[in-house]
Amino acid sequence: MSFLFVALGGALGAVGRYGISLIPVKTSFPVLTLVTNILGAILIGFVVGFATDREDVSQNVVLFWKTGVCGGFTTFSTFSLEAYQLLENKSYVLAGLYILLSVACCILGIICGKKLAALVRG
Repeated sequence: MSFLFVALGGALGAVGRYGISLIPVKTSFPVLTLVTNILGAILIGFVVGFATDREDVSQNVVLFWKTGVCGGFTTFSTFSLEAYQLLENKSYVLAGLYILLSVACCILGIICGKKLAALVRG
């Protein structure tokens, strides 16, 4: 049964990621992937922060959100490819900025998500 929760969440996450990719943005900087990864980091931080040490939250619900939705939504493989392509095109400053922002903002997203979950939990 847990596989079904992961699969459904993954489908929802993938559709969300695809929807964001359709936003018309004209820049050589991969801003939509960056935004997707930051949103995914906030969401997974929230899920972990909200569900930790709670017996009233089903493990299937956690699997749906954390493994399914976040796994289908975030785009680390795309991030890696885009960073590589920036380096390959000798756009070293953009590549460095993209890598730094992606890592730093996603860690900050985890912190924000956990703090938000703490506020919701009371």
